[in-house]
Amino acid sequence: MTVDQLPVTGRTGPAASAGRATPAAQRPRISMTARRHRAFYLFTAPWIIGFLLLTIVPMAYALWLSFTTYDGISPHWRYVGLGNYTELFSDPTTWNSLGRTGLFAITSVPLSIIAGLGLAVLVNRPVKARGLFRTLLYLPAVVPPVGVGLTFKALFDQNSGAANGVITLFGLDALGWLADPYARYVLLMSVLWAAGNIMIISLAGLQDVPRELHEAARIDGASAWRTFRSITVPLLSPVLLFQTVTGVIASVQTIMPLLLSPDGTTAGVTALPQSNYLYMMHVFSQYFALGRYGYASALLWVLFVLILIVTGLIFKFTSGVVFYNVDPEAKK
Repeated sequence: MTVDQLPVTGRTGPAASAGRATPAAQRPRISMTARRHRAFYLFTAPWIIGFLLLTIVPMAYALWLSFTTYDGISPHWRYVGLGNYTELFSDPTTWNSLGRTGLFAITSVPLSIIAGLGLAVLVNRPVKARGLFRTLLYLPAVVPPVGVGLTFKALFDQNSGAANGVITLFGLDALGWLADPYARYVLLMSVLWAAGNIMIISLAGLQDVPRELHEAARIDGASAWRTFRSITVPLLSPVLLFQTVTGVIASVQTIMPLLLSPDGTTAGVTALPQSNYLYMMHVFSQYFALGRYGYASALLWVLFVLILIVTGLIFKFTSGVVFYNVDPEAKK
């Protein structure tokens, strides 16, 4: 029997395997782009799930509550449509608290940015123990807001506070720091206490300013103030814009007045001085003191829309004064 007469079934090799589909050939090949997309969604899935469950779902639930009279306890509630919003816009307490919040934001945000930038300029100088100074100035920023509120409440207590203890040494009368008209200043000082966060961000921006520009300005005879105003500040404008936007958002949501209240509980909301009765204090009062979940949810949604509008206006009116240090080659 010759080789050609051997049974076909007994053949092996490339000729035989060419007629059979291997498992690797049956699997579709995944492109590199698809693999990258799959890896991206795989790694971001925890954040996406958390964002949906902890942000989108609660916001949708609060939106639904804003159209009801739900009190958080009773199973009986009514759908009132835009009734809560109608009451909101006709409530003088809401407008007054919103005005105080706007005044607080206009005051606290610029002062915080100026204080943080000033500290950043100081600790950016080549002095001894510079790292220690940076740490000491940043430490107050890591103190939790509850600790800051309780500390300032103890410092400015009318009967046993250290502030009144100091001024009485000079023969002056003790002041009611946590009451009108001084309560607003205590609140402002508690916000400036945490200027270390702004200092760190401003310091990073200062170190990103090219030294060649400062040297060129010095050669041209520019003073230190002129160099800072004409070179440093324009190059820091993106950082200042970021601090402005985040500062406005944080200031309108501050809860510090509640921590400075007489007892720090829901009952303390009604005992707050009028100067510290901000918008979020009004929301907190409606939620937990009065149990008006529907009305308070409407207040929060109005605040959300106002934050979007204010943020958009900030971006619009600062578009011509914010300069980004981008390499021309990076634009191609």
